[in-house]
Amino acid sequence: MIAIKRIESGSKGFFGAFDGDKEAGRMSYTFVGETKIIIDHTEVGGLYKGQNIGKRILMEVVFFARENNIKIIPLCPFAKSVFDKTEEIRDVL
Repeated sequence: MIAIKRIESGSKGFFGAFDGDKEAGRMSYTFVGETKIIIDHTEVGGLYKGQNIGKRILMEVVFFARENNIKIIPLCPFAKSVFDKTEEIRDVL
């Protein structure tokens, strides 16, 4: 069972997907002021590729952004491609 957790340190952080104590993937971000985050990198471990881990993490980031009235700047090519393909999450851009 994959659990997604937010881990933050100062103005940087990441949303990690964890399979027990093993990290399956992560999406890192940096705060720009208090109302914007830049998603700068997405990474999914080899064993977990093809399981929609990256998209599941991004959906958790979108939920976090909506809950906290934050806008997302997707500089990461993966995150940008998901936003390009998924109209219903573009409200956080």
